[in-house]
Parts: sequence; C-alpha cells; structure tokens
Amino acid sequence: MARTTDRSTTHLTRRLIQLYVGLALYGASSALLVRAGLGLEPWGVLHQGLAELTGISIGVVSIIVGAVVLLLWIPLRQRPGLGTVSNVFVVGLAMDGTLAVVGDLDALGVRIPVMVLGIVLNGVATGLYIAARFGPGPRDGLMTGLNQITGRSIRLVRTAIEVAVVVTGFLLGGSLGAGTVLYALAIGPLAQLFLRLFAIPEASAPGVVIASGEPSTPAPAAGSGPVAAPTSGQAILPQ
Repeated sequence: MARTTDRSTTHLTRRLIQLYVGLALYGASSALLVRAGLGLEPWGVLHQGLAELTGISIGVVSIIVGAVVLLLWIPLRQRPGLGTVSNVFVVGLAMDGTLAVVGDLDALGVRIPVMVLGIVLNGVATGLYIAARFGPGPRDGLMTGLNQITGRSIRLVRTAIEVAVVVTGFLLGGSLGAGTVLYALAIGPLAQLFLRLFAIPEASAPGVVIASGEPSTPAPAAGSGPVAAPTSGQAILPQ
C-alpha cells in the first residue's frame, strides 16, 4: 500500500512539474516572439494590440483576456481544471518576466533565430503542459464550447476564432509577419512531436490491469460535428 501511495505521489508530482514548467515556457516563448518583432501567434497579435491601445503590459493583457474568456465558459457549460486557471496567470507573468530580462533586438541576424527559438519553445511548452492533463487552456474551452452550442466543426470554430482574433489584434496595432505564418505552419507538428515525447502514462489503481490496443469506441473523424467537452483532466491545444 505504501509503495502504491509513493508511486501515485510521484506521478502527481511529475504532472504538476510538467504543468507549471510548460506554462512558464509558453509565456517565455511568446515573449521571444515579441522581441523578435517578426510576427506573433494569433492570440499574441490580439494581446499586443490591446497592450498598444491601453498601455498595459502585454503579460497583464494576456491575463485579463484569459480571465474574460474563462468567464465565457459559464454559459457554454465548460468545466475548468487546475491547468485552466493556472494558464490564465502563469503564462502572462512568465511573459512579462521574460520581456524584462530580454531587451529589444535590432539586428535581423539575431531576430530570426530568436523567432525560430520562440516557435520551437512554444511547441515544447505545448507538449509539456497538455501532456500533464490538468485541463484545457481558456481559449480551448471557448472553442469546444462553441463547437457544442453551434454544432459547427472544431476546424471551422477554431479557424473563425483565430481569424477574428488576428484581424482584431492587427487593427489595434498587433504584429503580423513571417513569424505568424511560420507559427501557423509549425505549431501543429511541433505540438504533436512533444506531446508524444512528454506523455505521462495514466496511473493505474491497485489490482487494475490496463490493457493495450485500440480503444473500443472509435474517435470521431476530424472536422466532424460537436465533440464531447474535455474533462478537467484533458486538454486539446494551448491558447
């Protein structure tokens, strides 16, 4: 019994470490994209535009936007987890902290590698925090909630949200560029790679044997109709 308890504690500790390291790295990666000045990820464009408009730091804007989006979960009947609430605060704080350490960059020969590093680090962070299974980010819950309410596909809902976010952010003064395009093309493959790398096996209960093989119920095809909302221990994608 003691050995089982120790194993469960170790399992939980690893998940918590992955969660907070992943969220901190996510904020740091977003800050590197800001310093590179070659284009931000979709929600980063909105955050930067709002920061330009209000004079508030981009990290604090990220926290405010995350909190507002989380409030939208209430009518959409989404259930937040520890990772959801932590996402709101940790990413923004890590972003402002990194911006305070990494100053402005002028030379293009420096900005391009920093942009690439930011995108790759974002993929690493995505794999870490989602694999910890403490709940989806606020923006993912918005996506799945709208998917259920409207009956539209995940693909369509996510695209509509991100187009709206990018256009709004750009009109407010957010940065679009090569980094935005490269991020859009690279984040999917990077996230998939690092999700596999940082995957944590489920902790099995004493006396329970977990069989391997294919799931008994096939998953719905990508882009199909409404999908079940993630539970507090699941996540889809960051931001």
